[in-house]
Amino acid sequence: MCKSLLSLGAGGLLLAGLLVGADTKGDPAKGKEVFEQCGVCHNTDTDEKKIGPSLKGLFKHDKLKNGKKVTEENVKAMINAGGNGMPSYADLLSEAEKANVIAYLKTL
Repeated sequence: MCKSLLSLGAGGLLLAGLLVGADTKGDPAKGKEVFEQCGVCHNTDTDEKKIGPSLKGLFKHDKLKNGKKVTEENVKAMINAGGNGMPSYADLLSEAEKANVIAYLKTL
């Protein structure tokens, strides 16, 4: 009985890990919806700066404005931390929403 409970618990943790891992890939269509609030400050269709820098072709650039390499991790860190007038979205967006926004930004 104890072995079957351990197996069941381990199987549940594995399934939960797979579901969370699957969610981190992100959905560009959902990300576009979330990004609407970001579009107040960031362009996506032109290179012109609004309040913040344009994000058109972001993942085609070598570096972010802070000098760091453009990676999913660094973009997520920027979303979380904010800076230079951009608020922190660490607690305002869920992990799934951040993954969706990053997936959307990769399509630009």
